[in-house]
This record gives sequence, structure tokens and C-alpha cells, in this order.
Amino acid sequence: MNKKILYLLVLSSSALLGSIGQLFFKYSLILLGTAFDYGSIMMLLGLISYGISTIIYFYILSRVHLSWAYSVSGISYIVAVILSKLILLENVTYLRWAGVILIFIGVVLVSYT
Repeated sequence: MNKKILYLLVLSSSALLGSIGQLFFKYSLILLGTAFDYGSIMMLLGLISYGISTIIYFYILSRVHLSWAYSVSGISYIVAVILSKLILLENVTYLRWAGVILIFIGVVLVSYT
């Protein structure tokens, strides 16, 4: 497998875990103060997910240019919007979807460089 494709896949997994971590953070704040305090569990899951994402990102940074890695990590914005729409049922406006599409185009262009 080409190293660039491998790095892209690993960086994508980092972006996915980071977005999932953000989702857990938001969900934990929604649940804050519940009887069993599921909010604390969600916050812990968010910290673990975000921590693993950061470790993976550090690995990638040790092997590729920052300008490439940081640009491609924009995938996390796309994933976060999709997850917030699907799981948190947030209202995502057409203008925000247009922004997501532009980010996607930018990530695709940068990933080929």
C-alpha cells in the first residue's frame, strides 16, 4: 500500500475519533445532572476518544508535512456536522452544508498534493 494512502487512512481515523470525542462532549453536557450521571460517562468517553485521536495525529505529524496533515484533518469538520445532524438531530442549514461541501473539496485537493 502506498504510504500516502496509509497516512491518509490513519489521519482520517484520527479525524473520526476526534469528531466522535466532540460528539461525546456535547452529549455529556446535554445529560449533565441526570440521575445516574450519564454525562460523566459520556465526558470520559469523549476524553478517551479525543486522546486517542491526538496520539494518532502526533504519529502522523512525525511523518508528514504539517501543512498537509492539518489541511486533511479538516475531515473532522465534515464528520462533526454529519454526526450532529444524524445523532443530535441538530438543524443544519443549506449554507452550512455548502460550507461542508467546500471543505470536502479542499480536503480532496490537498490530499492529492
